[in-house]
Amino acid sequence: MQHTRSEPSMKFNMAVEIPQCIIALDAMGGDFAPMNEILGAIDALSELGTSSGVQIRLYGDEEKISLILRQHNAQHLPISIIHCEEVVGMHDDPAMAIKKKKNSSLIRGMDGHKSGSVNAFVSAGNTGAVMSAGTLILGRIKGVSRPTIGTFLPSIASTPVLLVDAGANVDCKPKFLYEFAIMGSIYYREIIGQKEPKVGLLNVGEEESKGNEVALETFSLLKASTSVRFIGNVEGRDILLHGADVIVCDGFTGNIVLKFAESVIKFLKARFTTFAETSLLNKALMGVVAPVLRKVLKDMDYQQYGGVPLLGVNGVVIIGHGSSSPLAIKNMILRAHEMVRKNINHSIASALSS
Repeated sequence: MQHTRSEPSMKFNMAVEIPQCIIALDAMGGDFAPMNEILGAIDALSELGTSSGVQIRLYGDEEKISLILRQHNAQHLPISIIHCEEVVGMHDDPAMAIKKKKNSSLIRGMDGHKSGSVNAFVSAGNTGAVMSAGTLILGRIKGVSRPTIGTFLPSIASTPVLLVDAGANVDCKPKFLYEFAIMGSIYYREIIGQKEPKVGLLNVGEEESKGNEVALETFSLLKASTSVRFIGNVEGRDILLHGADVIVCDGFTGNIVLKFAESVIKFLKARFTTFAETSLLNKALMGVVAPVLRKVLKDMDYQQYGGVPLLGVNGVVIIGHGSSSPLAIKNMILRAHEMVRKNINHSIASALSS
């Protein structure tokens, strides 16, 4: 474990093995930072193993981070610390945070990614600030009008559905939605492994004539495209029923869908608990089916998918829920590593340039 207050250079002594991937983690982002971030980092490195060549660079309060690492005997792991004196809070204005908190863990980590000293950036901090910093500091991939975020949602199929945009862009032009479809299709293909993902446009009906002006024009763009496998309009019910692999919508609609989906698991848990409390027989029945229910609910838990990628920026940025557990942080790191390893940004740039 290394401690440093300055940003390390990516120039390595040739006698030392060059790490394949260095992931920056905003150790102070999130509601339970830095504990959950550090525990998630430890779990991720343990799962990846030393042969992966992955290193994690923690940005944040050096004293607090070091104490937790010692408490969990993590000194032997490939972890380094960049001390940062400031923190971007959950309620900070994104624009002001970027302008005034230059020495925060979020901005320092993003700057490190921009300079090339790290290969990816992961944060469960202020979502708006992470998105803004990612766009302003890293810049956009050539051909991308607006970066977007995509989130996996469970479905009745063996594979999840990717919803894009999940909240980055409230107001969208048809061109934006068209680009979201291309980026989402590439991301789904590379992460899930499906060669030609089916892309659907979220609308109020399946007919081509349905929807507002933006939906109608987007439909025409996608229908004429050879870059995606467009299957037409899909409705809200098609999300969990897997009507398409990638479902495209504006961020206003997508964020509402996402927040509703996150409430489903809490609703079901509450209803099951109420059912079990009504009688001893019901309690016994719940005990019998509990293992099955746990598996079903696990598939619906956002923590299993980690965070969401900020697609379209010149880098790999994974954004997590503020209340992310160590499991969610671990999966965010694993997702960042996968995106770096598969060079998804290169595929996006190639697709949009053509």
